[in-house]
Amino acid sequence: MKQHSAWNFTKTPVKFKIPTADNLVPIRLDIEIDGQRLRDAFTWNPSDPDTEVVLFAKRTVKDLKLPPAFVTQIAQSIQSQLAEFRSYEGQEMFTGEKVVPIKLDLRVNHTVIKDQFLWDLNNFESDPEEFARNFCKDMGIEDPEVGPAISIAIREQLYEIAIQSVASARESRMHKKGRRGFEHFSASKAGGAGVDLVKLFGNKTSVVRKRREWDVYEPIVDLLSNEEVDALEAREERSAR
Repeated sequence: MKQHSAWNFTKTPVKFKIPTADNLVPIRLDIEIDGQRLRDAFTWNPSDPDTEVVLFAKRTVKDLKLPPAFVTQIAQSIQSQLAEFRSYEGQEMFTGEKVVPIKLDLRVNHTVIKDQFLWDLNNFESDPEEFARNFCKDMGIEDPEVGPAISIAIREQLYEIAIQSVASARESRMHKKGRRGFEHFSASKAGGAGVDLVKLFGNKTSVVRKRREWDVYEPIVDLLSNEEVDALEAREERSAR
């Protein structure tokens, strides 16, 4: 049996990249102006020209018939999120044999989804959108908004993990300069979660859930009534205030 070790996790630094085939930035908007609120989530290609941001904001405001003041707020929110993403570009992050749990806990319209599965961080050809499509097909979900919400939730978690990998690489470099032997310590600490999962599930896990794992992480999909949705939305509105 091939040995999996925490040392492999930090052995090969690569340039920052979200571990998916297309290096897209998950963007989330939550803007309220004069009692009108826009909530949306989508992906953005960081190589697109910045002029596209303002054009997108204008199209969104026109399509949704929002007040003109939303244009500036939408553009600024997207630009700030893109700026944060670009601040990591070119930096080193750790990769290697590491799988992590991805968790879904979301409501889209009448559909509630709770799930957990493993994701291979070393697979830079993975496709969250394909996974979401297969998930919806397997679970018989017909609402077309559920798939995109699932893929965005996955991409946001992978983005956060990539940021943490950059921080781990930076911390390791800093400590290596001042203390010999630290690299082995930090590698063990950083790779611990991956090693535990490998021990639990055996061979390296791909994007697609293995059938034998369904009894461990079984997806839960519930359809809510109109009354239940209204009650949830009222509760979320109170929390937002």
